[in-house]
Amino acid sequence: MHIPGRTGNPATAPRPVTGWILTHPDTLPGNERLKLKSVLAGCPEPEALTGHVRAFGKILTQLQGCRLPHWIEAVRADDLPSLHTFVNGLERDLAAVTAGLTLPWSSGVVEGHVNRIKMIKRQMYGRAGFGLLRKRVLLA
Repeated sequence: MHIPGRTGNPATAPRPVTGWILTHPDTLPGNERLKLKSVLAGCPEPEALTGHVRAFGKILTQLQGCRLPHWIEAVRADDLPSLHTFVNGLERDLAAVTAGLTLPWSSGVVEGHVNRIKMIKRQMYGRAGFGLLRKRVLLA
């Protein structure tokens, strides 16, 4: 993200600004909150982006999937191509996304185990046979 009028200052580089936008406003330290406010005051695009990201975060954390269509309409109303790409991905299977943002069930634990097994498999690639891999998965 290029921020007009702010060159060479590492405090307004894209990475920290992205971190500030993705952090919940209540947990953002005061000095970083002031820096974010000064960045947002200088350019309307990051301000709109911040509003949409925080609104989506609220939908995500509070399981308010029913608000997703209204959020999508608000994003479409702004000229933010990167968010439009994200919205297009959500709309490909809107029913599943809405259910995932509404229902209390999660497959996170299962996905965590799959990720752990894949990591062990990558570590063992070309080193040993199935027997040792099986023992590592069962004992890890």
